[in-house]
Amino acid sequence: MKNNRHKYSISAMCDVLQLPRSTYYYEAKEQSKSEDELAFAIIDIFNKSRQNYGTRKIKHELKKLGIVASRRRIGRIMKKNGLVSKYTVAQFKPHVDKCNESKAKNELNREFNQQNELSVVVSDLTYVRVENRWHYICLFVDLYNREIIGHSAGPHKNAGLVYQALSTIKADLRQIQLFHTDRGNEFKNRMIDEALETFKIKRSLSMKGCPYDNAVAEATFKIIKTEFVKGKHFENLERLKLELDDYVHWFNHIRIHGTLGYLSPIEYKNEHLKKVV
Repeated sequence: MKNNRHKYSISAMCDVLQLPRSTYYYEAKEQSKSEDELAFAIIDIFNKSRQNYGTRKIKHELKKLGIVASRRRIGRIMKKNGLVSKYTVAQFKPHVDKCNESKAKNELNREFNQQNELSVVVSDLTYVRVENRWHYICLFVDLYNREIIGHSAGPHKNAGLVYQALSTIKADLRQIQLFHTDRGNEFKNRMIDEALETFKIKRSLSMKGCPYDNAVAEATFKIIKTEFVKGKHFENLERLKLELDDYVHWFNHIRIHGTLGYLSPIEYKNEHLKKVV
């Protein structure tokens, strides 16, 4: 009936279908109420995702609430309410830097799906504007559950920043079997080598000029640039560190990941711990 309202009157269609007009208007009112409730849920999920989730992840979050809706319907409601994911905007251009010529091999060999916690940790750096100059962020990511287990921020892209991120890891560093990065000079130097040797952590480097060898770290930083860096203005380093701490907590405990079956890294780890027990 709704699709034919432009052709026939409601009264005429109700007479043909032998349907009381009160029934039609009641159902239309209930449908409108249902649409409003769905829109409210979608807006709430979108805002809690820090304006990052698209239709796919919102659909999974709705399912957790017992609400079933198609991605097309979700997309229509998002458009109607002006909800635009940060992922619809062009991404940052990569920053080209020199690489070291170490003979260390690619021991990881793109084995990104790891079954044990801390078996392989990957890392990378990216840049962010603080006041009128560049600062840098370093992250350590556990391939087991994509959790950010260590992070740091500072004005210099060097081994000190990497070492600082390493020092924030709360787990026993002796559990880490392999540490993989690209060939940035900040990762291959005496300070880092001595730390890895102390905890008996094996070294792995991507092939020269091949970002796919460190794909998970690259993907994580694409997320960071889109969700955390874009549109932000950090007036000083202290503010950057404070907001980075907050974002990392949200990333690990709340943000759902498609590669983890739409669970957060901590949820994924807890689910697997239950299976082991």
